[in-house]
Amino acid sequence: MFDRANLYRIAPFGAYVFFMLLEDMLLKFGWEANDLRLLYAVKITVVAGLLWTMRSAYSELRWPVGTSFRTWAVAIVAGIVVFVAWINLTADWMVMGESVGFDPRDQDEIDWFLVVVRLVGAALVVPVMEELFWRSFLMRWIDHPNFLSVNPAHIGLKAFCITAVLFAVAHSLWLAGLFAGIVYNLLYMRSGTLWSPILAHAITNAILGIWIVSTGSWGFW
Repeated sequence: MFDRANLYRIAPFGAYVFFMLLEDMLLKFGWEANDLRLLYAVKITVVAGLLWTMRSAYSELRWPVGTSFRTWAVAIVAGIVVFVAWINLTADWMVMGESVGFDPRDQDEIDWFLVVVRLVGAALVVPVMEELFWRSFLMRWIDHPNFLSVNPAHIGLKAFCITAVLFAVAHSLWLAGLFAGIVYNLLYMRSGTLWSPILAHAITNAILGIWIVSTGSWGFW
């Protein structure tokens, strides 16, 4: 499993998860969430650095020349639909565990540097990192260890379902995560380009971030 092609797609995701686990551990050891707000900036910088360093290995990120306008329009609409689902699928049974959230306020004043970092990370870095791992690598790898040879359109039901379920349990809003995972999987399979779910994922996260700041619903971060 851990050949070079696999590691290039696992490493940025692994770094992101490492910082999440580090934050959880520090909170359990008595650190305050307010003391860890800059950790997100470090996390995103590390992940972005890894993506940039290994960019030449990501053949699936070559721009899909000739892709129809309809492909991009569907991705944009899908991203908006996932956002709507994300802020509404919040009943108690749809939530797993507790989300610490990310509150960028300091003495009731919003720290706009932290907001911008969070928005940039969520809308520009996370979609690329996650889609490389979940869709391009894991979903195809479950189908065949030589995942780069797998045509997205030919991914089987088993790989589709496992990836969607794992994507769901990776989020505290598991039902919203399941819905998002299904939508992003379908976009990748039907469009044949990873840029379709990346765009949808970016739209979801960008609108969600703007909505969070506008409404003060920090728990969604």
